Amino acid sequence: MTAAVSLTNVIKRFGPLQALAGVSLDIGQGEFFGLLGPNGAGKTTLISALAGLIRADSGSLQVMGHDVVSDFRVARRLLGVVPQELVFDPFFNVRETLRIQSGYFGIRKNDDWIDEILANLDLTGKAETNMRRLSGGMKRRVLVAQALVHKPPVIVLDEPTAGVDVELRQGLWQFIRRLNGEGHTIVLTTHYLEEAEALCNRIALMKQGRIVALDTTERLLAEHPGASLEEVFIRTMRA
Repeated sequence: MTAAVSLTNVIKRFGPLQALAGVSLDIGQGEFFGLLGPNGAGKTTLISALAGLIRADSGSLQVMGHDVVSDFRVARRLLGVVPQELVFDPFFNVRETLRIQSGYFGIRKNDDWIDEILANLDLTGKAETNMRRLSGGMKRRVLVAQALVHKPPVIVLDEPTAGVDVELRQGLWQFIRRLNGEGHTIVLTTHYLEEAEALCNRIALMKQGRIVALDTTERLLAEHPGASLEEVFIRTMRA
């Protein structure tokens, strides 16, 4: 079976800084995968390269077998990304924002799916509210909704619950678990390591642009009896 995400020796430099130092990784279809590391480890750079927002200096990146450079249009359609940054158009309300996002992928008249997303992200009451009037947590919910409007098979969540209240986090993870159960591949980066421990079947730990540990969550924890994932993470980063 074709991997949902396939990375081969991905290298990226920004001047003297080597952000990615030869990352190779395959993520299977239907996995709930955690990509963890401290700030500056290269996680967001890797996600940006996968989404085609930046171009790697060398190596290959594929989404469902489609190269993100030579077959960008198809690869991008197969991917939904929730970025860290709160980027939004201040001139539209929430529903309009999701309809416009749908249009980028050639999708029209999908209000039933938009309504379902709004309900699952507790945004129904804000559907007609201008984006400028939303709180930071509400804007982050809209970013999640935008990533889902075209029903991509691969969903990348880059710190999706940063600054989000506990109640929404629970609702969001219930929805994302459902999508994963329906076959969507989920790739998660988060500083809430208890979330990763509870949600992810397999985890890669990144440090200074390299993968320094890669295994199932169960086996990573078994290597450090009695330790939480946070403790395993700290020990790995100090090694």
